[in-house]
Amino acid sequence: MKITDAKVFVCSPGRNFVTLKIYTDEGIYGIGDGTLNGREKSVVSYLEDYCIPCLLGRDPFQIEDIWHYFYKGAYWRRGPVTMSAVAAIDMALWDIKGKALKTPVYNLLGGKSRQGVMVYPHAYGETIEATIENVQKYVDEGYVAVRAQSGIPGLKSTYGVAKGKTYEPAQRGMPTEYEWSTEKYLNFTPKLFQKVRDAIGDDIHLLHDCHHRLTPIEAGRLGKELEPYHLFWLEDTTPAELQESFRLIRKHTTTPLAVGEVFNTVYDYTTLITEQLIDYIRMSILRGGGITSMQKVAALASIYQVRTGFHGASDLSPITMAAALHFNLAVNNFGIQEYMKHPAEANDVFPHAYAFEKGYMYPGDEPGLGVDFNEELAATYPYQRAYLPVNRKEDGTLFDW
Repeated sequence: MKITDAKVFVCSPGRNFVTLKIYTDEGIYGIGDGTLNGREKSVVSYLEDYCIPCLLGRDPFQIEDIWHYFYKGAYWRRGPVTMSAVAAIDMALWDIKGKALKTPVYNLLGGKSRQGVMVYPHAYGETIEATIENVQKYVDEGYVAVRAQSGIPGLKSTYGVAKGKTYEPAQRGMPTEYEWSTEKYLNFTPKLFQKVRDAIGDDIHLLHDCHHRLTPIEAGRLGKELEPYHLFWLEDTTPAELQESFRLIRKHTTTPLAVGEVFNTVYDYTTLITEQLIDYIRMSILRGGGITSMQKVAALASIYQVRTGFHGASDLSPITMAAALHFNLAVNNFGIQEYMKHPAEANDVFPHAYAFEKGYMYPGDEPGLGVDFNEELAATYPYQRAYLPVNRKEDGTLFDW
């Protein structure tokens, strides 16, 4: 079997997605996700101008060698654009191999380690009461884990809280500017979780995302104050380029820590994992360079009792969600999977076999990844440039969003 062609498609069924389709001389094709939220066209150029010409004529079964070719062979390693492009290729190759061997990808990764993949949705509201109502809605739908975010009194906008029914931070036009007060956030958040626990009890797992907005000592304070509410994890407390900063956080709290949705290689994690400074790795299949790369990250993490908790927001297409579910079903040190539902038009463009039932996701038993791509329908949703927001403190200082 040889690769004969590869094409990149950009469509916007509710939001922008970048899809790679790799074709073979045996009529089997594979699809991969290359979406980089707010910078989609950068990945398109990387794939079309540099990667695809080097794919033609290769054996798609040689996934390990091809992965290293595009990682080591480029000389300029790492970075979200490079790793998203490499991931798109990698996913498509695993899809081809599964289809050719007539088996789901999880069987190529060692088979099932569990029956289903525990997932968590996003519950939010402009007030604590609205957040509690939203958490209860998900509990009633069968979820056993829920992320809770709330509007903060005195701030006009807050990360994770949508004005409408769906949360989509990327907006068309120039970037939206949010405002932020660390002091108000720190004083408010423990009250949120006290009232959520009072309302729903102790059996449901609760998660919370700080979105890189705290210093290490502030993160230690928040983690300590949230300990009575037994969070499943506290996510992305501080920008983690300085991995050593988590030593300080770890000294002050036993609240489990998750980090890394913006990471793109294992080297972003080495100190965090080997010193057991975190409990969950958040890097996604897409941002982390694909299934081939994430196997290595998860294997390293397992030695240090660190589990997976992949990013799974709706800025990743159903292709990445399917790849994550196959991976999560197979890997032993799985923890939890983020799950934000895609809009109906996106599900139509990417028909898939995976499904949700009673708090768990199942990838299905279709050969390959179990996702397809409707090119004709995708063409009716043209790309529309969109930006993620930026964030400023109340005095106007540009801050982490």
